Amino acid sequence: MNARINGKNCAFEPGEYLIDVAKRVGFNIPTLCHHEGLRGQGSCRVCVVELDGRVVPACVTRLTNDCEVVTDSNKILELREVIITLLQKSAPLSGEIADLARQYDVPVLPGLRIIEDNGSCVLCGLCVRACHSLGAGAISAMNRGVTKKIAPPYEEEPESCIGCGSCAEVCPTSAIKVEQTAETRKIWGRRFTMKNCPDCGEPFTTHEAAQYAAAKVGRESVDYCMRCRKMRISAVRRHLAK
Repeated sequence: MNARINGKNCAFEPGEYLIDVAKRVGFNIPTLCHHEGLRGQGSCRVCVVELDGRVVPACVTRLTNDCEVVTDSNKILELREVIITLLQKSAPLSGEIADLARQYDVPVLPGLRIIEDNGSCVLCGLCVRACHSLGAGAISAMNRGVTKKIAPPYEEEPESCIGCGSCAEVCPTSAIKVEQTAETRKIWGRRFTMKNCPDCGEPFTTHEAAQYAAAKVGRESVDYCMRCRKMRISAVRRHLAK
């Protein structure tokens, strides 16, 4: 199959996401809610493009036939300006959205922000998906309309939170705040004790997250950070190869 993107031909396998095909030939389509580990979100709509004359979000659109794609037509640029403007209004404190606004020359308009509790959250839902994919289910979307927010149940310290920080890791606008020292990590109002890697000595996760991960893989404990774990595996492989 062949896609013609902004006049440039690119072969693709049926079922590939448009955003990936475009990136492969050098066209980086802007997006906020797209994450390699949590595909199919399609919330922010910053990645809209024209596909055979139809406006579609590139991050959730799979290519199945030969097609013509335009990522920067006047129509798309106008739509993207509207979308970025709305995102600015809902999350006026987001540096990432401010960067998008500067990139696309979108003016900052005066007015009240929609989300009063968190001036950086765009309600994309990636954090909720990350938490639920781990099985913790410590946060979810609450309320509707302009009062919608992401929060733990009853907005209290979530007992099921393990302090892993996955929600903050996937957040595209740094809306989830994490306070961390060498000894503790605070997230969603809960403070956790950090677990140090015995090889490098660096704190790499919370004790709760380590216990949770160990239970998932049927082990007694998870003791080493990812970097040191890889080094240990490489050392074992080198030894076996001798």
